[in-house]
Formats: sequence, C-alpha cells, structure tokens
Amino acid sequence: MTFETEDRAALRQSVRDLLAKHSDSAAVRKAIASPDGFDTTLWARLVEQIGVAALAIPEEFDGVGASLAETHVVLEELGRTLTPSPMLGSAVLAAQLLLLSGDAEASARLLPGIAAGEVVAVCWASESGWKTPDVTASGDSLTGTAHYVLGGDVATTLLVLAGDGDSDGVALFEVDPDADGVERRRVPTMDPTRSLSQVSFTAVTGRRLSSPADLVERLTTVALVALSAEQVGAAQAALDLTVEYAKNRKQFGRVIGSFQALKHRMADMYALVETARSMSYAAALSQDPQDAYAAKIYCSEAFEQVAAEAIQLHGGIAITWEHDAQLYFKRAHGTAQLFGRPHEYLGAVAH
Repeated sequence: MTFETEDRAALRQSVRDLLAKHSDSAAVRKAIASPDGFDTTLWARLVEQIGVAALAIPEEFDGVGASLAETHVVLEELGRTLTPSPMLGSAVLAAQLLLLSGDAEASARLLPGIAAGEVVAVCWASESGWKTPDVTASGDSLTGTAHYVLGGDVATTLLVLAGDGDSDGVALFEVDPDADGVERRRVPTMDPTRSLSQVSFTAVTGRRLSSPADLVERLTTVALVALSAEQVGAAQAALDLTVEYAKNRKQFGRVIGSFQALKHRMADMYALVETARSMSYAAALSQDPQDAYAAKIYCSEAFEQVAAEAIQLHGGIAITWEHDAQLYFKRAHGTAQLFGRPHEYLGAVAH
C-alpha cells in the first residue's frame, strides 16, 4: 500500500508552506522561550487554516474524519522544522486516548475542543518510564506524580492514567487542572524544542472514564508510531543541513562534499533516513503494535546516528547555540527516550 497519496501530498505541501513562512529557525527559538513553550499564533493558524488538530477525530465529534496517516504527515513536517506545538501531546495522544477508551460521553464533551486547538494533556509516565504509572487511584481519589507530561503545564484538561487499586489494572480519569490538590510545573529538558511537565496529585477527585484492559498497549502503539514521524522528518532535515554545508564549506581548496570519504558518510545517512521512513510509514498504515515497536527502535537509532554524523561533518560550529545542528542532536536523544527507550521494546519485537 502506498503511503504518499495525492491528498496526503497536498496536505504535506500545505503544512510545509505554512511552516516555511512562520516557523524558521529564529521563530522556533522564539517559541522555545515563550510562556506556553510554543507559538500560540502559529498553532492557531495550523488549526484554523489546515485543520491539523481535527484530522484523526471523527466527524461526529467535529473532526475531519481522516486517519492517523494524515496526522503522520503533519508530525513529519513539524519534526522537520522542530516546531514546538501541542500536535503530538494533545491532537494525537489525548484525542486517541479518548477514542480508544470507548467513552462516548467523554469523547462528545472533550474532542470538539481538541479539534478546535485546545490543549489536553495525558498524564501517564512514572519517573522511571511509561510501563507503570506513579499515580494511584483509590476509588475516584488520585494521589501521586505524573512525569514527562506533554503540555501538562498549559493544558485545560488532564487525562490521567492511574494504577487502580480496585482492579489491579490501569484506570483513566479526567481531571480539572485547577482542582485542589493539583500542582503543575514545567521541568528542564535536554531538548529545548519540547517542553515537558511534572503534574502532582494529592487526594484529587477525578472523573472516572471507561478504560478497556488493552488501553495502555493501544495508546503506546499510537504514541510510538506518531513519534517515529517526527523522528523521520527531523532526520531528513539534519541530512539536508549537512549536504548543504558540504556543498559550500571549502577545505584544502575544495568543497568538502567532493571528498569521497564524506560522500560515503552522507550516503550512509541517506540510507538511514530512507529506511527509517519506510519503517515509519509501514507502522502508520498498519497501526500494529509489532510495527510500532520496530519503528520506535529503528527510527530512534537512525535519527541518533544521523544527528551525530551531522555534528561530526559540520565540525565545531555544530555545537554552538547559533547553529541548528545541535537542536537536531538534542531532539534525537530526547525522542529516543520518549515513551520508553528503544531497548525496552526489543523483547516484544523478538517475540
């Protein structure tokens, strides 16, 4: 099955054109330092002019009714420019969590807002990772801390995955971030282009939503596939930066791109990007857990290798704040850790 259909190609071009106008390197750096951690005006443009937040939301909930493959295109382009936005955390994770829960009432209440660009955050991870939440539920009372929350400090609604003492499983709750007992703070991150938060709950009353037994596994699949789209877009951009530099930088009276050893290294980078793209696209079309795990492993490692080579081939300039290569390097290592480290999924793929 072909991933790049005519409609997806048109969507890609629309997003790319908008980002070219409003999300260059200077704009990304300005967004990093903004109070929300992203450019709210650009996010409004993406939502209103292209409808990015509504793509994978069914029409009955004011969405476009497209598929996760369409959101994949958007995430790849956002990854290419390192544009900070609520796309991954809210428009994909939060929206899909509600749909996967099967809770029609909660979906009808919350999804139209997400489609319109509101930020809803998923509180999921423990300090050690995404396998078991640190937040626990006793009845409808939540206590504990969620770590590495995308958009947690600016969200208007929190969706909390909590260990359920009543069932020994994981339950899903809706929480008002302004409720008594909720504390939110943005935390320092290695990757400045992605803000993460810590959200703590002290005897907070949540609204319990439906939570099928396989909810976390299915959400993990969505998260890993979506993340691989960002990784592929960013890896492509890192390669493009390197090739452009090699065409212009002169050493020993020649452009460095003419040296055979550097040509081979850039060819290896190209092969990594293209194979990662194939892996990511296959996972986006299948939404199969095994494909998602494979995409997480391969795309993470490919992006890390490409970003490292970009640093090496640029030389010392690449590690200065003024150059974008260091931002791609930090994004590569940040995404490798997000939703679990690659080696954590090796066993699942092997089986």
